[in-house]
Amino acid sequence: MIKVVLLGAGNVGVNLFKALQNKNGIELVQWYNRSVIQYKQGDSVVPVTTQLNEIVEADLYLISVSDTAITPVSKALENKKGLVAHTAGSVALSLLEGHQNHAVFYPLQTFSKQKEVDFSQIPLCLEANSEENLNLLKSVAQAMGGPIHLIDSVQRKALHVAAVFVNNFTNYLYTIGEELCKEHKVPFSVLQALIAETADKIKTIPPSTAQTGPAVRGDQKILEDHLQYLTKESHQQLYQLISASIQQHG
Repeated sequence: MIKVVLLGAGNVGVNLFKALQNKNGIELVQWYNRSVIQYKQGDSVVPVTTQLNEIVEADLYLISVSDTAITPVSKALENKKGLVAHTAGSVALSLLEGHQNHAVFYPLQTFSKQKEVDFSQIPLCLEANSEENLNLLKSVAQAMGGPIHLIDSVQRKALHVAAVFVNNFTNYLYTIGEELCKEHKVPFSVLQALIAETADKIKTIPPSTAQTGPAVRGDQKILEDHLQYLTKESHQQLYQLISASIQQHG
């Protein structure tokens, strides 16, 4: 049985808490957060604490806090013999090298406390400072069910930057689309089929091949018409910048 202490109760931490529950071979022995954990644990009896000096012994310490908080939290674990791992996409493994046993356990997904995700569908990107520690991470990942990828710190940073483009930036564009729909009393749901088809299409063909629209067609009349339609300067600038980038890429 692998004993795990989870540190952090943000979006990732809450979802990891759910995912680690009742998994064969895993015992979640403690959950830490700097403030009182607001998440309702249901029938769970996992002990919780707000004090780093109360952290118990475990085989694996999963640090799921903000990037800037990883160092102070990890320093509080310096006397622990177990494997100390963070879950951040843009933080190198070397940040934890003060620990004899250190690793990265990065689930590549967007997380919200309000929506539970299926970890069997989430790529789990692993890196560790020894084969023994990597095998421990693999055992945890296998219990959670997600596809395992051995990703080093340089590769993980590339993935994290790419994820910002395909997820965070894309979601902001959805937000603009929703604003335009609301402004003219059109249900945003009308666009759902288009969004779904675009996401589905790039499973089988490269995104560059799947690109459509007035920019890739070079339809200057439509581009100018859209720019005149947009009333916010920030939206106009974004429209021009992305359209120009599409045309330069093509």
